[in-house]
Amino acid sequence: MGILSGNPKDEPLHYGEISSVWQFSTKAKGCISAYRAYQYHAGDKELKKTLEELIDQAELEVSECDTILSQNGITPSPSLPDRPEAKLADIPVGARFTDQEIAAMIGADTSMGLVACSQIMGMSIREDIGALFAKYHVTKTALGLKILRMSKEKGWLIPPPLQIKRPELVEA
Repeated sequence: MGILSGNPKDEPLHYGEISSVWQFSTKAKGCISAYRAYQYHAGDKELKKTLEELIDQAELEVSECDTILSQNGITPSPSLPDRPEAKLADIPVGARFTDQEIAAMIGADTSMGLVACSQIMGMSIREDIGALFAKYHVTKTALGLKILRMSKEKGWLIPPPLQIKRPELVEA
């Protein structure tokens, strides 16, 4: 048997997998910090609940990615310090993110997370790494859809130019 056969967890990580898992974990740690700040700025209850789901997902990603790194002798990036709690009324109006802004930022983060998951899945040769990021991809897809629907329902979505009148098809 070759070095890349048998139990995938016994196979070595290649440098691309190491770098990608490390970067993904680091980004998730940043998201935890940012989403906690967004929670202090958010006024909408549904948005706050979605932010909590995003934080839970990011914490899971950090835990699983850092475990893989540690098991392979790689030191994960340090976690960011916890933010002090703030009340919405204590945040000055000019410094406050609106619910619409928060929804747009978490929607963009989620879509970029989908791209990152796809790239890592495509470059991984360890099946467990590819499967892990496929799991994250599915979860981010569901969260992204939830954010999109919420943004539409609450009137927060600013769509690009829409094609209202379609050109008539000419039969050849």
